[in-house]
This record gives sequence, C-alpha cells and structure tokens, in this order.
Amino acid sequence: MARRASALAYPLLCLAPVAAQAQPVTTAAQPPVGISQEQLLGLISRLEALEKRNADLEAQVEALKARPALNPAARPAADSAPTVSLANGRPTFATADGKFTASLRGVFQLDAGHYDQRAPGPLSTDYRRGSLGDAVEADHARDLSDGANFRRARIGIEGKAFGDWNYNFLFDFGGAGVEEAGKITSAWVEYAGLSPLRLRIGAFSPPSGIEEATSSNGSLFPERASPSEVVRAIASGDGRAAAGLFANGERWNVSGALSGNVAGVQTLDEQLAFVGRAAFTPYQAGGTVVHLGANTSLVIHPAATGPDVAPGAARPLRLRDRPEFRVDGTRLVDTGNIDAEGLSTYGLEAAAQYGAFHLQAERYWIELERRDSALSNPDFGGWYLQGAWTITGQPRRYGMATATFDAPRVDRPFSLTSGAPGVWELAARYSDLDLDFEAGAFGTAPAATAVRGGRQKIVSLGLNWYPNNAVRFLADYQHVDVFRLSPGGSAFGPGALTPPAGAQVGQELNIWSFRTQYAF
Repeated sequence: MARRASALAYPLLCLAPVAAQAQPVTTAAQPPVGISQEQLLGLISRLEALEKRNADLEAQVEALKARPALNPAARPAADSAPTVSLANGRPTFATADGKFTASLRGVFQLDAGHYDQRAPGPLSTDYRRGSLGDAVEADHARDLSDGANFRRARIGIEGKAFGDWNYNFLFDFGGAGVEEAGKITSAWVEYAGLSPLRLRIGAFSPPSGIEEATSSNGSLFPERASPSEVVRAIASGDGRAAAGLFANGERWNVSGALSGNVAGVQTLDEQLAFVGRAAFTPYQAGGTVVHLGANTSLVIHPAATGPDVAPGAARPLRLRDRPEFRVDGTRLVDTGNIDAEGLSTYGLEAAAQYGAFHLQAERYWIELERRDSALSNPDFGGWYLQGAWTITGQPRRYGMATATFDAPRVDRPFSLTSGAPGVWELAARYSDLDLDFEAGAFGTAPAATAVRGGRQKIVSLGLNWYPNNAVRFLADYQHVDVFRLSPGGSAFGPGALTPPAGAQVGQELNIWSFRTQYAF
C-alpha cells in the first residue's frame, strides 16, 4: 500500500518545480495553480490513511460474509440438522439421517382400592391366611389394607445408535403394595443389523405369552390375569437378566431367550431357564385380526441355596400370587418351596379383534420335577378369558413386533369445548389359577405327595376412559374366590398361625379399585 502511494507521488514531485517556474501564456490575470512539496506530502499521507482504512473495511466485510446468519452458503444444510419432536408428550431427539435417536419415557400409575371382605377375627378362629410361613401376611389376609399405592413410577430413555443398535433403560420407583427405593425394569442393548433378527442382551422380560408381552400402559385391567402372572414370575418379569433372539414379519413373530435371576437377587448359583414364544395371524384384513400362538418356559437349572456338595443343596421353586390388584401385596395362593430338578410350562394363546370388539384367552400347563424324591411330580395350571368393547368405536391396536394388542388410539381427545369424548371401553375377564396337587378333602390331613397351594378364581369388570393418548383412568370391580386347605403342622408358623390340617384358609372377597395413569 505504501509503495503504491510512493509511486503515485514520484511524478508529482518531479513536476512540482516545473509547475512553480512556468510562465502564464494567457494575457488575462490568473490565480496561482502551483502545489508545494509540503502540500504534496500531506496528500500522500492522507492517501495512505485512506488505503489502510479501505483495507480494514474490506476485512470486516469478509468476516461478516463468513457468518452463517448472513451467508446461507456458510450455514449447515437444513436437512442435516437434528430434529426434536413431542408426540403425545414424549420428547424425542433424532439426527437427520435417523441413525441416532433418544426418546424420554415415563409413566406413573396411582392405584386406590377398597377390599370388601368379612371382618377379621382372632388367629385361633379366623383361618384366612396368606403366604406359607409369613406372619405378616397372616394378619393382612384377614384384613387386607385399603388405600393407595404408586403401582409404577418409571422414568427412562430409549432409542437407537449408529443405525443398527437399539437400547432401553427404564427405572421404577413404584411397587406392589408399597413404594420401593427403586429397581431396574429394563436395561438392554439390541443389535438389529441382521433383519429380521434382533439380538438383545441385558435386563428385560422375555415374552412368555400374549398377556405377559402386552404393555401395562395399555392393558385392559390394572394387573395381568393371575395364571399369566404366575408363569411370568418363573423365568420372565421385569428386570430379568437375559439374552435373546427376536424376529418378526408381517404375519408372524418368534422369540427365544436364556434368562437368569432378576436384577438385585443374589443366589449361590443363578437360575438358568429358556423362554420361547411363537405367534402368527392366520387372518388379518380391514378391522379384523385373528391371533394364534404358543409359548413355553423351561427352568433348566433352579437357583441353589448352598454349595454343590453331594447330595447337593436344595433348589427350591415356588408358585404364588395375589389377587389381580396390588394395593395390598398379600398372596392368597402359595405352593411353598418345592425342592426341584426343573420346571416346564406350556401355553396356548388365542385372540381376535373385530372392529370395536376384542377377545383374548390363554391356557397354561405347569409341570414340576422334584429333585431326588420318590414322590410323584406335581402339576398345576390355569387359564383366563377376557374381552372388551370400545363404546366409542375405536379398535385396540395390534402390533406384529410384539404380537400383542395395545390400547385404542384417541383420534379426538376429550374437550369440553368441542364435545369430543375421548375413548370409552368396557372390559370383562374370568381367570382360574389352580396351584393344588392331590390336595385331598376338606377336614383331612394331606397325603405325602400333596401340594395345597389353593385355587383362585376371579371375575373382573372394568370401565376404561382414555381422554387422550397420554392419560387414562380405570375403574374396576373384582369378585375373588379362593379355595385352599391348610397343610397343618407349622406350615404358616408356630402355634395359632397354622390352622388345623384340612381347615379352609381361603376366602371370598370383593375389590373395588381406581387407577390414574399418565404415560409418555
């Protein structure tokens, strides 16, 4: 820049003396037009300053052009920016190419219930009992606790990473009868790059039937049918350590998993089991779906209670359950611990959807093999039948990825302004769980091979309201009938805790319940 100014100044300096000495050629008087050397140097200085200022301005303009807000070419392409959505209140973040996603998940279910049963009497005359060997449940069975309970209070995240990897982390602060400190419900990673196969490892519930695989967020009743719940607890259930394969097509679904203990449960040797399920839809058209399936749970190696020293430590298996409501956690049917070599369950499932009408049923057979015993091996079983009618006409949603029916979609959320009603649904169920084996007659002592676990039959009626796709309310009535004979001895505890052998320790009662749920 200085060289440019000097080059311009040189000829001017050369001409300055000539201009000063030149004589005017006109005859008229003219003002002086010469320029002094001092003035010329001043002009050069000003010119250099202007050149510098111009260069500074050019640099500032280039810097402004490089800013994305002013230069569209410098901005990231709109189609490569991450996206954020809030469908039905669920925050989801995703990259533009869909290879990475993260969805926040949460649910709370607040249950309130009243147990309508005969007034309690003293232990010596009121023989109603709960789990074997449990004095607390002996008290509760005679006076089940009314009140409220956060059945589930879960928060977590799910999504995918690098396109082929799925993940799910879900933590639960709810409980069965009492809120808990917190436990893992799901914590797994899944490789989905071998379509249609998916390999999953972590803590999850391997599907042991259609009722088990149905999300509790969209189930017909507050709890699963009792036979399904008993089978689920054998080798499935929330937080179960497992590794499994899943696959499905447009009309079929299969899964198989090896499972161990529930997260947080420690035993000397962990249980090893296999859980498998297969389902397909022989007919699916319009609003009609027909579902058929089969399932099995095989306990290959029950958890041991001590070192594997001959003749080996006991490997107890136990089947028990509550009524189909959990404000009070007392179990009214219970086989007690049975030293077992293994256990097998076999189940058949069927369901159908015709427009607003839904029907579903399952039947289970349970076979237990005693360990090193001459006694005959006991067998148990159960079944249920349930149905629903969506009064407002929306069908329940069937998904082949899980081969289950979910809650109906609310296309017109409840609004006082527009008069939209949301979705209303009527539901009914009958379940029959039989944990007796050669139980014998009332008033008699049990045979050596007998298992007096009890038989629980439940009739349930429900009215479900879905104001929108995040909120729902369930109002239910249950009539519970438990027939169960006392094994005698000290089965329930010392003294009056154990009624005489053959005494009726079951009961009849009614349960009125109401659930409030928000899920996203």
